[in-house]
Amino acid sequence: MKHEKSISFVMPMYNESANIEKAITLLKNLASPFTENFEIIVVDDASKDASAGIVQDMAGYDKRIKLYRMAKNTKFGGAFAEGFKRASKDIIVYMDSDMPVGLEDIKATIAMIDDVDIVTAVSSVEKGDTAFRQFISGGYNNLVRNLFGLNIKDINSGYKVVRRSLISDIEFISQSPFVDAELFLHALKKNARINEYPLIFRTRSAGRSHIASLPIISATFRDMIKVWLRHRQGR
Repeated sequence: MKHEKSISFVMPMYNESANIEKAITLLKNLASPFTENFEIIVVDDASKDASAGIVQDMAGYDKRIKLYRMAKNTKFGGAFAEGFKRASKDIIVYMDSDMPVGLEDIKATIAMIDDVDIVTAVSSVEKGDTAFRQFISGGYNNLVRNLFGLNIKDINSGYKVVRRSLISDIEFISQSPFVDAELFLHALKKNARINEYPLIFRTRSAGRSHIASLPIISATFRDMIKVWLRHRQGR
């Protein structure tokens, strides 16, 4: 049965030449059974490899694939925000560009959005990250929950489903992964309904993640301070 709503699939991308073609192909195949009205938005965060060219070639054959390129690397946040801004369909399905979810999880979470405003994934198993990454992730989530009152287990989850009407008026200020926290703060101000979905994230099959690099961690904490100051002022 086809889903009645239109869907924007949004993927920020940085140096994913080994992975992005497979990810887009899988996403097209996953989307087609339950909706014909969809788009795949890939936002290239100034990749240094052939990623953008691969997506551009695919977009030339399929107008549902759309590539947007950032002029300079934004350390994820700018690409995330650009993808949400460019989305034109009723529902935004955000995922990391290594395609960490499968068809059944996509179907389940899109069905859940009928009753809530955001569905956000929470890893239901240990991800096998290094001790350093686990320490950073755990400390970061606890800090954000305490500073901002966000009762979300995994703030920077790599999979979310969002009603576009909820975020049509948001202007993200973060240029880092703290943009996820901004999304939830915006939802909190609107008394939005948020549901957490337990998900076993697929292991990356190609390329590597850049999210735990020290420059990105530093940028995330700088943005946290900026948003906290604005939050204290009631803005």
